[in-house]
Amino acid sequence: MGEVGVLSSARNYRYIVRIAGTDIDGSLKTVYGLAEIKGVGVNLAYGICRRLGIDPEMRIGYLTDEEIKRIEDLLSNPSAYDIPSWMLNRRKDYVTGKDMHLIGAELIFYVKQDIEREKKIKSWRGIRHALGLKVRGQRTRTTGRLGLTVGVRRKRR
Repeated sequence: MGEVGVLSSARNYRYIVRIAGTDIDGSLKTVYGLAEIKGVGVNLAYGICRRLGIDPEMRIGYLTDEEIKRIEDLLSNPSAYDIPSWMLNRRKDYVTGKDMHLIGAELIFYVKQDIEREKKIKSWRGIRHALGLKVRGQRTRTTGRLGLTVGVRRKRR
């Protein structure tokens, strides 16, 4: 009877799981598998597991279709599941003023849109982006150089 349980669990295992448009390796633990989705970090993945009652140590390949559906539903509407606003990656959106959580291509689109807006209003950050320089106050004297390396020439004897 124990063998039947092993066979049925092996049959339910998926080597690749698709969640929110991302293919995830089924051998990863649930938390780290969810963190593979662009816009979902480890902390949010732990929050998702806790809200939905999923074991974070379980391999993601063993998730049922119903659990995957609930995860996708939570990712599309986290406020309905009482995920705190500080866990979301887009609080007080520039256009709508709402707290949102963006994942995948939507996140990339919004970031590009924000950078273009900064460039258009010619803010300091926008100018730095337009010039291809570092934006967040890092040093530029020695790092972030492009092109060939420039070394010091030795004195000829």
